Amino acid sequence: MILSSTLTLRSSRVVLPDGIRPAAVRVENGRIAAIRAPQDVPQGEEVVDVGASVIMPGLVDTHVHINEPGRTQWEGFETATRAAAAGGITTLVDMPLNSIPATTSVAALEMKRAAAAGKCAVDVHFWGGVVPGMTDSLRSLYHAGALGFKCFLVPSGVDEFPHVTEADLRQAMPVLAELGVVLLVHAELPEELRGARGNPRQYPAYLASRPRKAEDAAIDLMVDLCREFRTPVHIVHLSSSDALPSIEQARQEGLPLTVETCPHYLFFEAESIPVGATEYKCAPPIREAENRERLWAALGTGLIDMVVTDHSPCVPEMKQAASGDFMKAWGGIASLECSLSAVWTAARKRGYGIDRVAQWMSERPARLAGLDGRKGRIAVGYDADLVVWDPEGRWLCRAARLRQRHKITPYDGMELDGVIQAVYSHGQQVL
Repeated sequence: MILSSTLTLRSSRVVLPDGIRPAAVRVENGRIAAIRAPQDVPQGEEVVDVGASVIMPGLVDTHVHINEPGRTQWEGFETATRAAAAGGITTLVDMPLNSIPATTSVAALEMKRAAAAGKCAVDVHFWGGVVPGMTDSLRSLYHAGALGFKCFLVPSGVDEFPHVTEADLRQAMPVLAELGVVLLVHAELPEELRGARGNPRQYPAYLASRPRKAEDAAIDLMVDLCREFRTPVHIVHLSSSDALPSIEQARQEGLPLTVETCPHYLFFEAESIPVGATEYKCAPPIREAENRERLWAALGTGLIDMVVTDHSPCVPEMKQAASGDFMKAWGGIASLECSLSAVWTAARKRGYGIDRVAQWMSERPARLAGLDGRKGRIAVGYDADLVVWDPEGRWLCRAARLRQRHKITPYDGMELDGVIQAVYSHGQQVL
């Protein structure tokens, strides 16, 4: 269904910048034109009244691996954006890997744009990549439209995107500081990783191979470099709560450092992962329950800024379901369609409200990507990207029904809170 160019959505619970209250949201030509009291809708105006369902800003997911072109058999713009829409996500920012070529040149960025043309159910933007020897192309890639730049401190898992060293960062970070552009960092140090020990079908064997120290030391390094160069640094997919004191020190110093975590680190716990259940494998790994609760506490205080998916699917055989070998399986969790419900299910148990979820999953990711004047809030002049959902409703996640290309996710069989009822992108209904 495509909406007319004008429409009013009304609810007794609208998530606005100043709180949740009854409101009528007027949409004109893809943007929010007015926010009125519910009774102030002019007579004759077309109204969709959703009752007590929540109207919230569409989610902004700044950590997604769409993989097209080059590895479209893993995912692709069509399937990823349909899954995103079904999950209440109206804006994606695609990582510079695992597509071929990686987004480390203007030509590669243009190939991604061409591959995405006509396939996207929601908005898609792009991060560029920092790899060894490409400092000279950072400016041109930024001016061509890359919103920022991503690097790995450990091997990324694909040959087209090699990891950087401290020496590489010392070349790139002054350029990014001059541009005022954020550097997103996969923060693990290779020298702290461990080889396989024990039964590779047992999750503890994989967990021990990527200890917290690998993350902690990498984040210490990035704090030091952020302090030296004043380059905006964003730590992606934080899983080690032991790194929080270093992050807190950076914040106290006023350093331009931000941090994300992911739904799977907030929802699952290492102790409960079944033998051979490689759908749970990601890097950094899901850690213990006590670690998860410390992440939640840091999210609650604002030390962790946001929650994004790190949606990273692959072809089924790469997940090693038959062997159940965690050490050989691809490390990535697919969760676009489940992310809002998973976070909400866990958040409400800990006393957090819908307004906090909107901050973590809409407003702050939009700010990270430099889209905060258009996305992430219900405010006049912003894009009419909206999700209508029932936070009291429950649904059973069945992987076979998900819209992602391959029906593999650790949320399969989980009963989740929060039923998404409608999603609008630029005022057009996409779910």
